Amino acid sequence: MIFGERRLADCEGAMLAHAIRIDGRRIAKGTIVDRGLLHLAARAGVDRLWIARLEEGDVPEDEAAAAVAAGLAGAGVNPRAPAHGRVNLHADHNGLLHFHPDSIQHANSRTESIGISTLPLHTPVAAGDMLATVKVMPYAVPAEEVDAARHSLHGPLKVMPWQAGLTARLIQTILPDTQPKMLAKTSAVTRARLDRLGISMTESPPVAHAVVELATALAESHASLLLVSGATATSDRRDVVPAAIAAAGGSVTRFGMPVDPGNLLVLGRLAASGPVVIGLPGCARSPKRNGLDLLLERFAAGLPIASGHVDRMGVGGLLDEAGRAVPWAWSNRA
Repeated sequence: MIFGERRLADCEGAMLAHAIRIDGRRIAKGTIVDRGLLHLAARAGVDRLWIARLEEGDVPEDEAAAAVAAGLAGAGVNPRAPAHGRVNLHADHNGLLHFHPDSIQHANSRTESIGISTLPLHTPVAAGDMLATVKVMPYAVPAEEVDAARHSLHGPLKVMPWQAGLTARLIQTILPDTQPKMLAKTSAVTRARLDRLGISMTESPPVAHAVVELATALAESHASLLLVSGATATSDRRDVVPAAIAAAGGSVTRFGMPVDPGNLLVLGRLAASGPVVIGLPGCARSPKRNGLDLLLERFAAGLPIASGHVDRMGVGGLLDEAGRAVPWAWSNRA
């Protein structure tokens, strides 16, 4: 592409590279320089213009953005019409945004002329939400750069829909001093958390915070997902909740997760093909986003949940810390 400041005689048929104002009239960038504009400029004493002119093999900005966006849009993703070298991609339905970050980074490294920006991986989205944008920086890009960006996209963006027919059962354990008010709050918050993912919830009667009683309740529960809200936080793999999962014939996949709030979460399964079991961290009694939400969203979207997936949640796993103590602040207190 030819780009630069040129004499008026060399500008006809090119695009204005920048907006200009002549005789109080603003002429937008991208306007094609015709004889009328040249006459207007000359009459105003302007003898040079900044212009851009496409050469053979150049792809105009809108066409280039649309081509890359088409390669980026997978199931549940709708690219909108291009404008000013930009295409925005939106969700067709509710679900979890899924893609391969390395693919986006690879595409962005192939040319500085095309930029792909996305929401963070595994962001929960609603129908109509903007997921990503493709922006072409100059007015045109060589065709080989467009092809390089497209071919670097190994796997498109997808919106994984919330799976239909999922069920969850909430089991709460109690101690002598457990307040009914706390049980009711945990139930309401958990139900609301699951409702937004399309998961229906039932509840077991509260049971004693003891291994045998909780193991019996787990073994007698039937749902896609079993949620255990313990009367006390789990602080070891040998604690009540993980021990009860093992006593019920299951296995503990993970104790603890690199997400805060949500560190003291337990992940397990009853038998090889049995329901997933999650021992809730104490922060799950609050509607504030925490590590439980990250697991529930994967589960609802039909993505696997294993210890390796939890490992990778640490990057970006420091969630909203509003209202929590800041360690350095304590050391600096007067």
